[in-house]
Amino acid sequence: MSHRNAPLTPEGRRRLCERVDTGRPISHVAAEAGIARQTLGKWYARWLEHGVAGLQDRSSRPVRCPNQTDSQVEDLVEHLRRNMKLGPVMLAAELADFGVKMHPSTVHRVLVRRGCSRLADLDVTGQDMRVNKNRYEHPLAGDQVHIDVKKVGRIPDGGGWRVHGKGSAEHKASQRRGRIGYRYFHTAIDDHSRLAYTEALGDEKAVTAAGFWQRAKEFFAAHGIEVIRRVLTDNGSCYRARALNDALGDGVKHKYTKPYRPRLTG
Repeated sequence: MSHRNAPLTPEGRRRLCERVDTGRPISHVAAEAGIARQTLGKWYARWLEHGVAGLQDRSSRPVRCPNQTDSQVEDLVEHLRRNMKLGPVMLAAELADFGVKMHPSTVHRVLVRRGCSRLADLDVTGQDMRVNKNRYEHPLAGDQVHIDVKKVGRIPDGGGWRVHGKGSAEHKASQRRGRIGYRYFHTAIDDHSRLAYTEALGDEKAVTAAGFWQRAKEFFAAHGIEVIRRVLTDNGSCYRARALNDALGDGVKHKYTKPYRPRLTG
């Protein structure tokens, strides 16, 4: 980030143009500033025509794009995307039925321009889902720490059937070894700094969660977050148990996420 009085910013360009206004040659002022005469000449012409507003940075996008896809075709691409949820390759095939020949890469660029290139940004009706992308955070590190656990199936040595295929020798060998179980990834994330601590543990019992919290506190303290004021968890049994709440201590407020209650319609 440059400060507002740095050279070769709009402020620096204004100062150079004011030197030229005093009668000094453009080539001399440009040489002193270490820039090309043509560059200063461009800025000075904008200074004479628009004043300070002419010295602001401008987009490098061309004024005209004669080869850009017609807006009506782009409307069709967007309509198909929002209603059929297809990717660029399938959309290119659909467009061919309308007599429009377009490469999938061009379809993708159209989707990017229209703001619908990611299905995650669309709801089930095809409308934009993330209109207000506001990130919330507490003002200070340690004000709130999020704790959660993720249950993940173990992967057999050498990979399972997803890699080698069902019925393969590796798949049959993994079946003979029996069920290999799960791993539980306990994670704590500071709300302000997004500093995270994760451990892969054998279960999600209350005693395990309490021990994880003790080690997580040591991790945060080693990184400068010595005081934790609030902890946010879901309503899992390991988080409602006394073992974890005793481990939190009296100075830490324990908050729970609100349980999901589906809305009943008559």
